[in-house]
Amino acid sequence: MKKTKPDVEDMSIVEKLEDFSHEGYSDTVLTYPDIGERVVREVRFAGEALSSSWRLSGEGNEVHPYILNNNRFYPYFKDCLGAMDGTHVLVKVPRSDAPRFRGRKDWPTQNVFVACDFDMKFTYVLARWEGIASDSRILKNSLNRDDPLVIPQGKYYLSDAGFMLKSTVLTPYRGVRYHIKEYTRRGPQNAHKLFNHRHSSLRNVIERTFGVLKKRFPIIASGTEPHYDLETMTEIILACCILHNFLRSVDNDDSLLDEVDNELNEREEHNVSSSQVREEDHRIGSNIRDAITDHMWRDYRNS
Repeated sequence: MKKTKPDVEDMSIVEKLEDFSHEGYSDTVLTYPDIGERVVREVRFAGEALSSSWRLSGEGNEVHPYILNNNRFYPYFKDCLGAMDGTHVLVKVPRSDAPRFRGRKDWPTQNVFVACDFDMKFTYVLARWEGIASDSRILKNSLNRDDPLVIPQGKYYLSDAGFMLKSTVLTPYRGVRYHIKEYTRRGPQNAHKLFNHRHSSLRNVIERTFGVLKKRFPIIASGTEPHYDLETMTEIILACCILHNFLRSVDNDDSLLDEVDNELNEREEHNVSSSQVREEDHRIGSNIRDAITDHMWRDYRNS
């Protein structure tokens, strides 16, 4: 059957965005390249229009209800703002640049660094980094650039062991191996395992957020060769993150989240590798983590 070319002029911005959230979008772009360019333009305008209101969530001093109302997390993580991580998104780059962007995937990728809160809204998004860039390198840049990730004094985000432990970024203890099912049969056997388990339970908000974003906008998760260059793909990513925040505020459809949770539940075993980092901020972060761990373990043993 012959395809009918979509009439972009008559499409609302919602319909254009639905193109990004439809798995057949790539076929349309291949058939009608100008359609993809025009949809990208419209999404860019939508993202710019919403950015002042929806790009960032609050960074206040109030304890998030998700932590406040759960005695597994409160008061230990009362100063936690959310979680951070990086994700690789396919990108089209000149052949000469491909080695820098070829990270853990077969195709060139950009490493997109984000932070989110416990409402599953993005609080910071930094794209454009080449696939070979480490998470710690990107984090360092995010804290020192003109539009930095702002972490108020005394607050912190949770991250995996790929990042450097700092006063503002708490990572799990390294060298601690455990199974999720271990905690359904018996309790944790030491303080470090207890901390890592609860840290992981909180930190998975970033994995859930990524999962919903990629299911809502498959163009970001697509495993096929990308159709857009670095600049355009970066704009698409930012716009989709902004619109994700908007949709989380006005339409909390849990069907996508249920799919993501089912996929994440299949992961059972966690192993945190060992590494050494020496600097003052690392020492402060280590002290904060140890204080939380000791407090949590005392309460756990006395409960």
